[in-house]
Amino acid sequence: MASHTQDRLISAARTALTHVHEALELQFAFELWDGSRVPADAPADGLRLALSETALTRLLRRPGIKTLIDLYANGDVDPRGGSIFDFAEKRPTLKSREIRKRLNKTLLLKTGFSLWRGSGRKAEANPDGLDAGQSADRSSGSRKDDIAFHYDVSNDFYRLFLDPEMVYTCAYFSDWSNDLATAQKDKLDMICRKLRLKPGDRMLDIGCGWGALICHAAEHYGVTAVGVTLAEEQLKLAEERIKARGLEDKVSVKLIDYRDMDGKFDKISSIGMFEAVGLDNYDNYFQSVHRLLKPRGVYLHHAITRRGKKDLKAFRRKKPEYQALVRYIFPGGEVDHIGWTLTNLEAHGFEVHDVEAWREHYARTTRLWAENLMKVKDAAVAEIGEHKYRLWLAYLIGVSLGFERGSIGIFQTVATRRTKGPSGMPPSRADLYRT
Repeated sequence: MASHTQDRLISAARTALTHVHEALELQFAFELWDGSRVPADAPADGLRLALSETALTRLLRRPGIKTLIDLYANGDVDPRGGSIFDFAEKRPTLKSREIRKRLNKTLLLKTGFSLWRGSGRKAEANPDGLDAGQSADRSSGSRKDDIAFHYDVSNDFYRLFLDPEMVYTCAYFSDWSNDLATAQKDKLDMICRKLRLKPGDRMLDIGCGWGALICHAAEHYGVTAVGVTLAEEQLKLAEERIKARGLEDKVSVKLIDYRDMDGKFDKISSIGMFEAVGLDNYDNYFQSVHRLLKPRGVYLHHAITRRGKKDLKAFRRKKPEYQALVRYIFPGGEVDHIGWTLTNLEAHGFEVHDVEAWREHYARTTRLWAENLMKVKDAAVAEIGEHKYRLWLAYLIGVSLGFERGSIGIFQTVATRRTKGPSGMPPSRADLYRT
């Protein structure tokens, strides 16, 4: 009986996938759980998508990005002969309407019924605690447990794929052929130049990571810098690095919410932190930055964005891919659009001076991170487990493709705390691009 069921499932899968492969003119093959391939003459070492016995059944029963991610994370869908990047390059370029026209609905329904009745064992429930963002309360913004979920994976894990300074934000490529370490160093320096840092300035970095920017600013620009973070693992390593560089009198890191900070600063940076604030907490965020920044002080806002919609209601609707990102990797994460960023800055007492798009820089950065992670798969799996490794790899590749295709963007915006009269900014931008 079991053998008959297996034969039926394999036959139905082969029939359906052969039709899909031919109709959509796919440039990669499928590999079934019995080792056979579709098309049958596809090379054994070629680009192919391996499917377990349960994969097609589960996709039919509950189609969608969440099911696909679950299947990939569990190994039920497995890219072979290349990476997800390779499959993305070979994806069909047909429009949805053309795809629907080409597919034989009767054939797919007939085979689909057999597959739907197949074995569809459920994925492991909440493996490794990876569903933390599903019901996160966003009323307060920048929740400590949300931040810890993402950044306290382990410092050793991040060390596997980041640059030596462990900068986990978009790099800046003055030349696309530059390596990651060079691009991240150039990014740190570009931020310091945009902030117009000078000796004696007091600088605050909101969401300081492992302290790379504040250390760079102190060493190369003579500032006194304070970084704040909500991730305990980041704090520990940042403090170790500050001590190793002999910067204890110039640089400090606090485990504190930015809203609880006191004092006044000449310059404030927020690099890749704003995404954790939450759409409903923007007023509080910008009010806090304004309170902490001295008059004519410079603020650099570096944040991921989505494309704007005709109204805020439409913008708040989240595509399944976006919901999956929040669910699995970055609980509580939300991004605005650049128009909303600028409106909020102006509404909260800032004067905007520069807006620069870095979308292609982040596409390149995340691609390099993903490629680095693939090179050290065994070490990464030993550190965080196979399931979580696959999720992180899918996340980095998916984000890279999103930036590459323009579905998500990133901007650096320079603003000052508005006052009457001169802003104090230089008359040109020549200083930003000195060699």
